[in-house]
Amino acid sequence: MSDWFTVEEIDSQTFAISEYKHWEETHCYLLCGQESAVLIDTGLGVSNIRKIVDSLTRLPIMAVTTHIHWDHIGGHKYFDNIAVHEKEMDWLSVKFPIPLQVVKNNLTKVPCNFPTEFNIDAYQIFRGEPQRILHDGDWLDLGGRKIQVIHTPGHSPGHCCFYEPGRKYLYSGDLIYKGCLYAFYPTTDPQLFYHSVKRVQKYRIEKIMPGHHELNIPVSLINEIEAGFAQLVRNGQLKQGNGLFEFREFRISNLN
Repeated sequence: MSDWFTVEEIDSQTFAISEYKHWEETHCYLLCGQESAVLIDTGLGVSNIRKIVDSLTRLPIMAVTTHIHWDHIGGHKYFDNIAVHEKEMDWLSVKFPIPLQVVKNNLTKVPCNFPTEFNIDAYQIFRGEPQRILHDGDWLDLGGRKIQVIHTPGHSPGHCCFYEPGRKYLYSGDLIYKGCLYAFYPTTDPQLFYHSVKRVQKYRIEKIMPGHHELNIPVSLINEIEAGFAQLVRNGQLKQGNGLFEFREFRISNLN
């Protein structure tokens, strides 16, 4: 089995599957219930994440998507049950809005030891039909375990976080993490990004599961990010093309 992935147990039914060898340091999350399981995001797609998932559970799997960016849907090709938000279903089934060469350049911009089976020349952005369309407020029932869909647009139009009230876990995708929060793509809306951060502030959260970089981050980071966005609003700087803004634990990039 490939050593590309690192598996970390969050609890006996929750696992982080990470790609620390790549500069994006993506995290995917396997959540197991009594009857089924979900995999939140599938990573870069440079190695077969399905083999890792199958080594952890025999339950039927649905791959659910925080958003349709290449570093979150790369492994969707290994699954036949996929869920995406309604705002991005066409990105998956019709046309991804970012050119393939831009994605390839992003994948390889920092040297790393890719798995031997990965060939950048043969790389394609996943395209397929989702089996389930997600809406704000939907519930994913795994049997004895329920996950709520929270539509959190800004980084992308259909970006979603997933909240688990039983454990008070927030699976935050690209909304909350330590690192650079990107808000410069043509399909990104910095104002909606800020609104979404304020929305998740209202939930009772004891643990954040970020989409990138450091896995163990404090819940207080949500308030710090909200305060950063609020500062940009006060200064009239929360708009595309306006710069890279440094804060203590994160950066906000509005500049391409």
